[in-house]
Amino acid sequence: MLTLELNGQRYSKTEHANILLQRLDGRSRPSIEFKHCNISAVMLALGYPGIKGYKPRHNYQALLLDVVEAQVQASATVQEAAQAAVLRPAAEIALADTAGIWVPAPKQQHVREDPAPYAPNFSAARRDYLAQEARNRSLGRAGELFVLELEARRLHAAGRKALSERVEHVAATQGDGLGYDVLSFEEDGRERLIEVKTTAFGELTPFFVSRNELARSEADAAHYRLYRLFNFRDRPRLFNLHGAIAGHCRLDAITYSARVGG
Repeated sequence: MLTLELNGQRYSKTEHANILLQRLDGRSRPSIEFKHCNISAVMLALGYPGIKGYKPRHNYQALLLDVVEAQVQASATVQEAAQAAVLRPAAEIALADTAGIWVPAPKQQHVREDPAPYAPNFSAARRDYLAQEARNRSLGRAGELFVLELEARRLHAAGRKALSERVEHVAATQGDGLGYDVLSFEEDGRERLIEVKTTAFGELTPFFVSRNELARSEADAAHYRLYRLFNFRDRPRLFNLHGAIAGHCRLDAITYSARVGG
């Protein structure tokens, strides 16, 4: 199903589930759906996108991780489809109607005060597909332009035409070192600093933030907003995280800048 979805082909989740019901004695339809959600969580952990509609559930057994790792490692078609999907150039999307674009942010899960220590897993099945998508410049730019237009329309509809004309794509006009991508405004004229994170996949797909973006979100928490734009190629949807990023997200350090010597 994931290969078909990544390749833009239609398929039926219901038909797939019905086939599994015939093969798995004693399994109910809800249990099969729940297991698919577990598989989505495993795929994200391995650096792959998940299937839309199967919300990741992370309380999976270690055996499931081992099985999924073996399956994706042996499937060249899944790897090729994922690689093509994350590198595919993105076209700018015309903003015809803003109705239905905004959705509530996902509910925040309970975060332990003392996070578990890093446990290395040296698996050849792990990939960096989600990181590659995050580096897809055409996708990032298309998302930023989408938000630029959305903000201008929001202010114009609120009767603040002068402010709508001042909305600026600062990542393009000033550079990408400011810690945000779009300068917009509240209706009372206060600045709104917007960092845009765009994905073609689902709303719970992990995203990547820089140390500079984290610092800006903390220094200007009252003005800072992270716009998470998802399902971008098919049906763009958006939610907003207001304030310091660390207040909304669990942050995992996955890479370091290293140098030899002083």
